[in-house]
Amino acid sequence: MLEKAYDHKKVEDKIYQLWQKSNFFNPDKLPGIRKKTYTIVIPPPNITGELHMGHALNATLQDVLIRKKRMQGFKTLWLPGTDHAGIATQNVVEKNLKKEGKTRFDLGRDKFIESVWQWREKYGNIILNQFKKIGASCDWSRTRFTMDQEYAEAVQAAFLHYHKKGWIYQGERVVNWCPRCRTSLSDLELEYQEEKGSLWYIRYPLKNSTDYITVATTRPETMLGDTAVAVNPKDKRYKGLAGKTVILPIQKKEIPIVADRAVDPEFGTGAVKVTPAHDPTDWEIKERHQLEVVKVIDESGRMTQSSKICQGLKVLECREKVVLELQKNNLLVKTEEYSHSLPYCYRCHSLIEPITSKQWYLKMDELAKAAVLAVKQGKVKFVPKNFEKIYFDWMKNIKDWCISRQLWWGHRLPVYVKQGGIRNPKSEIRNNLEIRNSKLEIYVGNNPPSGYMQVPDVLDTWFSSALWPFATLGWPKKTNDLEAFYPSQVLSTARDIINLWVARMIFSGLEFMKKVPFSTVIIHPTVLTKEGKRMSKSLGTGIDPINLCQKFGADATRFGIAWQLTGGQDVKFTEDNIVMGRKFCNKIWNASRFVMLQVPKNKLQIPNKLQITNSKLTAADKKILKALEKTVKSVDKDIETFQFGRATRTLYDFFWHDFCDTYIEKSKVQKDKENTQKILLYVLLNSVKLLHPFIPFVTEEIYQQLPIKNKSKCLMVENWPDN
Repeated sequence: MLEKAYDHKKVEDKIYQLWQKSNFFNPDKLPGIRKKTYTIVIPPPNITGELHMGHALNATLQDVLIRKKRMQGFKTLWLPGTDHAGIATQNVVEKNLKKEGKTRFDLGRDKFIESVWQWREKYGNIILNQFKKIGASCDWSRTRFTMDQEYAEAVQAAFLHYHKKGWIYQGERVVNWCPRCRTSLSDLELEYQEEKGSLWYIRYPLKNSTDYITVATTRPETMLGDTAVAVNPKDKRYKGLAGKTVILPIQKKEIPIVADRAVDPEFGTGAVKVTPAHDPTDWEIKERHQLEVVKVIDESGRMTQSSKICQGLKVLECREKVVLELQKNNLLVKTEEYSHSLPYCYRCHSLIEPITSKQWYLKMDELAKAAVLAVKQGKVKFVPKNFEKIYFDWMKNIKDWCISRQLWWGHRLPVYVKQGGIRNPKSEIRNNLEIRNSKLEIYVGNNPPSGYMQVPDVLDTWFSSALWPFATLGWPKKTNDLEAFYPSQVLSTARDIINLWVARMIFSGLEFMKKVPFSTVIIHPTVLTKEGKRMSKSLGTGIDPINLCQKFGADATRFGIAWQLTGGQDVKFTEDNIVMGRKFCNKIWNASRFVMLQVPKNKLQIPNKLQITNSKLTAADKKILKALEKTVKSVDKDIETFQFGRATRTLYDFFWHDFCDTYIEKSKVQKDKENTQKILLYVLLNSVKLLHPFIPFVTEEIYQQLPIKNKSKCLMVENWPDN
């Protein structure tokens, strides 16, 4: 018999141990013959991460889908794992070293990697254990990590495949550079902050003339690397100036005026300085006009020898010196206040410096075409559908993917250079720059000839995670898991990684498996504060779902989160819904206890099918059975169409109002006690089945106490109610 009051602290750990002992999270251990498979791969959280509300919401949705399909007789696999998160993890370990007064360079690469692995062994699985606390029914025996040996082999195979096709190449262009992390970043890995700055108007004297052309810039320090001034060819103000020469202030160097369509006539004076080494648009202007490239900012964020008067200074120090020099020579026309968005590293929050760098790229033309076509043909569907626009917009304007990163933690490129061409073999920092930027003899493969050393770069973290749906199943080997569980049916993830991850998995799946990796992409809402702002741990506005689980119970937390989902709208989180979830769990418990008390012990068991002739059913009996039938159909449809919030509200209304408020009250005065008891038990059993995907702990505990014929070992493998 159920205890008088439900106590989630007594139940949840006990029930999770029951589930793990049953082995039913493992699809190979499920009872019965299961011919159809259903797969979800978990978006691998970073090993640096701890559970936040977005994780809790997404895990709840995936668990609802998996638990329902498991009860419907599918061979279900929810595959868990973690991502090595190159920049984030290296950043965490470096911060720990800093407390000891050390840097990674003090340790050297091999020792540093050892310390990262030690950190990972100690802290890397915290988040997976937190997933267990909220009831996630993943197959933990198949847990994968993007740096485990088999996964590393998959990453190498993918790189070599692309290289063999001629799609991987080394090229120099402007990249987003983090001076703190000392690595390139993609456009998608930047965080922009609106800041108040200045717009400086600077005179560039025309050669052999007393006239000037005035340019406006937000970064006067980069003018030391200017190689042209550009105007729009349709701008009548500058008609006839293209082809003429100006004298670059301070550097006293002759540079051309060019006409280029990329110039915005509305910005500043309509004339802009062109610094190809430090601006991606300027780099493209350089390509069209064959301009010189002068790099004046280095990888450490300091001015290079080419900057002359500012050599060795930090960027902002150089800015001050340049402005003073312009004022001194009467070349600064004016300064205006100017608000603009500045890019910061998404991990260490350092200001990004665009600089030229030699990096490794993956050609995207063919891959993007295939990925676009797959979505247009409906092979992959986005829910809500409007998120397809983000996907298509990025694909339409896609550039070749910079896949190299200048980190130590990650998958090394299988690229080697001949050691004889390296001038500074003992200087690790200089050595790395030299290998990357020099024209050395290169070997690509896994078995380099003697006398070759591996390049220092690692692959972008997203390169390895792009292989997640099939590398986790054993690819490139032809495994049983790969045959059985690829492709998966659903991917549930956040909108901010549609391009970082979802798109890349789609083209990777098509390239390596010749099939899309999943048929449906659910873009779940973002959980905001009750004021509608993004939650922030650093600002103290983040909410720890584990604390909610400890206070209110995992079921209450799950139900309260799902309750707030209304289509694709973001969730303004309020604890009130979790409190409501706890009250509902208590209601289910109390109602179940009441029903069990009405049944004589060992005298009546719930039948698989309700066998009561219609003539013996009262009006109240018929009404509750009809309501149950309607609820089964509604909930089944809502979960299948990912209307999770609507499903929870339907379940709440049925159980609380139709079953408890109405039928249980009517049952107290009905004359045919045996039929009434059968219906009470029948409706209760089907209710806990329907509720189980959302609130698995309390429903499992109740199920274990119910008198049922041919009882399963666990509710999670009971048959889903027929509709």
